[in-house]
Amino acid sequence: MAEANVTISERAARRIGEILKSEGDGAMLRISVEGGGCSGFQYKFDVERERADDDLVVEREDAVVLVDPASVPFLAGSEVDFVDDLIGASFRVVNPNATASCGCGTSFSI
Repeated sequence: MAEANVTISERAARRIGEILKSEGDGAMLRISVEGGGCSGFQYKFDVERERADDDLVVEREDAVVLVDPASVPFLAGSEVDFVDDLIGASFRVVNPNATASCGCGTSFSI
């Protein structure tokens, strides 16, 4: 299995920083993986103020991202990116563990 490291691209860090600043002090972005979506698993993004002791914490510039222990194996080695293209602006997880993904970019299988 890949290392349990998750990275944040410069574009994503900038966008996450903007979102967290608008949410006020102590805001962090939680990324989790849950069952569902068109490919079996999907990414979920939430703004949170509470950090659990066993969360993986990834920081870059003003961005603070939390990943719960159950989601870490699914996200190991991934990079969180922010894409602004013709179909809209969104966070995209570049995940080396995914064997298939869907057009929406939030669902994947392993």
